[in-house]
Amino acid sequence: MGSQVKFIQGNEVCVEAALYAGLDFFAGYPITPSTEIAEHLAYRLPQAGGKFIQMEDEIASMCAIIGASLTGQKVLTATSGPGFSLMQEALGYAVMAEIPCVIVNVQRGGPSTGIPTHISQGDVNQARWGTHGDHAIIALTASNHQDVFAMTVEAFNMAETYRTPVVLLFDEVVGHMREKLILPQTNEIPLVKRLKTSVDGGVDYHPYLAREDGRLPMSDFGGVHRYNVTGLYHDMWGFPSDNPKIVHGLLRHLVDKIESNADTIARYKEHYLEDAKKVLISYGASARSALHVVNTLRQKGQKYGLLELQTLWPFPHQVIRDRCNGAEHIIVVEMNLGQICREVKNAVDHPDRVFLANRVDGVFINPSDIRQTLRLIQGRGV
Repeated sequence: MGSQVKFIQGNEVCVEAALYAGLDFFAGYPITPSTEIAEHLAYRLPQAGGKFIQMEDEIASMCAIIGASLTGQKVLTATSGPGFSLMQEALGYAVMAEIPCVIVNVQRGGPSTGIPTHISQGDVNQARWGTHGDHAIIALTASNHQDVFAMTVEAFNMAETYRTPVVLLFDEVVGHMREKLILPQTNEIPLVKRLKTSVDGGVDYHPYLAREDGRLPMSDFGGVHRYNVTGLYHDMWGFPSDNPKIVHGLLRHLVDKIESNADTIARYKEHYLEDAKKVLISYGASARSALHVVNTLRQKGQKYGLLELQTLWPFPHQVIRDRCNGAEHIIVVEMNLGQICREVKNAVDHPDRVFLANRVDGVFINPSDIRQTLRLIQGRGV
C-alpha cells in the first residue's frame, strides 16, 4: 500500500509522528498555541492503546510523564510560553535522573503572558539553560511539516538512546499552518526501543552504571528490580552522595554523553552551500523566508546559500565552522534578539562578518525584512 497523504496543521503532524514513534503516555495542560497537540492526542492516543491525562498544570504534567517513563513507557508533554517555564524544575530532575521523555514547546511571544497567539523564537536559550545548574540538553526544531514529523520521531529516538529529556522547539507559525504531509509507512523510519537491563531479578542491579558505549540500561520501575530515583547527586545504585569524586563523575557523564556526541546529534539541511559567498543561517519558520530569499537571489546570479539548523542544542559548532568557512557574510535569520546569532559568532573565525536579520514584534519575518538587512550590509560596505 502506498504512503498516506494528509493536509493538516503542524501540531497535528507532531501527534501523528509521536504515535508513529510508539507514544504510550501523554500528560499535559492546554495552552495556546500548542493546545491542538493535546486535543488530538486525547482522541487518538486511547485508540492506539495509550493513556491520555489532562493534568492540573504544567508542573504536574512534567512530573506525570517522568513517572510514566520510569515504568517503561514512551512519553510526551506539550506546552507553550509560561507552561514551559513551569516545567523547568522537573525538567532538571529528568536530566539528573536520566529519564527519557519528550517535551514540545510551541513558542509564542514573551516574557510572561506576552503575546499568546503570535509567533516568536524567544525560548531558544530557555531550552538550553531554563533549568538550574550545569547540564546538557537536546533541542530540535523544524520549518515544514515533513521535517516536523521527522524531528518528532528523532526526539523519541534520541531520548531513548541518550536516556535524557529532549525538547522539540517549534513555533506558532509551524504549529498552526497547514500543508501536505506524506505519512511514512510502518517501519520506514527506524525506531529506538528502550534499552532494558539483562540483569535478572534478585541480582544486584546498578541503575546508573553505564556500559562501555555510555548507554545506561533501564529496568521498569515497579518491576523485578527495586532501586532508588533521586534528583540529588547519586552513586551507581541511585543513592544520594556528596562525595566529590562521585559528584564530579556524574556531572561529567550527564554533560559528556550529549556534548561529546554533538556531531552525531546534529541535524541540518544545506541549500546551495557548495559555492555560496554569503550564507544565511536560520531555523524553524524563519527558515522558510530565508530559503525564499536565497532562491530568489540565486535566480539573479547571486551566490547565496542557506544552512537550516534542525538541532539547536547541543549547538553544532563544527557544522557552522565547516559550512561557513570562507563566507564573506553570514546572516542569521531568527525571531528573537539574536540568541542563535550569538552562538554563530562564537563558532566562526570572523564574528565581525556575522549579522542579524530579525523581528521581535509578533509578526512573522518575511523575505522583505531579510532583504532590507542585506541592503543595509551592502550599504555599509562590509
